[in-house]
Amino acid sequence: MPSNEQRREAAKRKLERQLANRAERARKRRIFGVVFTVAGVVAVVGVIYWLANIGDDGDTPTDAAAQQSTEPEVKPDIPASIPTELAPAPKRPTPLPAKATCAYPASAEPAAKPAQLPPTADISAEGTVGASIAMAAGEVKVTLDRALAPCTVNSFVSLAKQGYFNDTTCHRLTTEGLQVLQCGDPSGSGNGGPGYSFDDEVFPELKYGRGILAMANSGKNPETNKGTNGSQFFIVYGTAATLPPDYTAFGTLDADSVKKIDEIAKAGTISQGNPGDGKPTNPVKITGVTIAG
Repeated sequence: MPSNEQRREAAKRKLERQLANRAERARKRRIFGVVFTVAGVVAVVGVIYWLANIGDDGDTPTDAAAQQSTEPEVKPDIPASIPTELAPAPKRPTPLPAKATCAYPASAEPAAKPAQLPPTADISAEGTVGASIAMAAGEVKVTLDRALAPCTVNSFVSLAKQGYFNDTTCHRLTTEGLQVLQCGDPSGSGNGGPGYSFDDEVFPELKYGRGILAMANSGKNPETNKGTNGSQFFIVYGTAATLPPDYTAFGTLDADSVKKIDEIAKAGTISQGNPGDGKPTNPVKITGVTIAG
């Protein structure tokens, strides 16, 4: 018959075996748990990948940036149509005297780019001056008409010879109702000028249309009742029937040159406030203006 000591030793060994068996079973459960977890993760990743690529033939890469963007695409406003016939060149019903005296008083706004004042005395009001506006779209040829607006032509020629228009942008394009490209502001804001202003050279019979070159302005100066012309000008490439005769026309473009403006207009404008009125979709840069002679 086993003694008490022997029984205690036997019980101790039995307990040790039970503990060892329990530890082994726990170790196996952990191994199985890890295996099952890894297998589950792999399966989930596989399902996500399959869902993400369902319908993808493998030939077209996914544009991640396009998928992540939630902003709606802004479509440019493009002209519904553009007339092809050039407007008649404006003519004054009563010719001006052969010589003009011009005034270029300082404007309230500082110059967007340094510029010297044009000459003011004995300015010719006869004949024409050829000019070439160099743009990325190509060379735009214009004929400046002194008989229409001698002081305006005088200012434009002076600024061009000073390089004032070099490396400036055309900041405005309109495509509905009024179809023009506006340029001549070195700041690109639509508010810049040469630091001086001059009066309008208009007449009641003045009309605008395709191929006409005219000055932009901000209306009459309320203090002096004089015009607010500076350096900004616009090219009419299409319709302009809504314009009153308040904008000095001072030249014309030839047919091929206006077609180059058409291509700029067909790319459209990103409207800013009014439909069909904003910055050109494709930036339009003037690299320089050359005066013939």
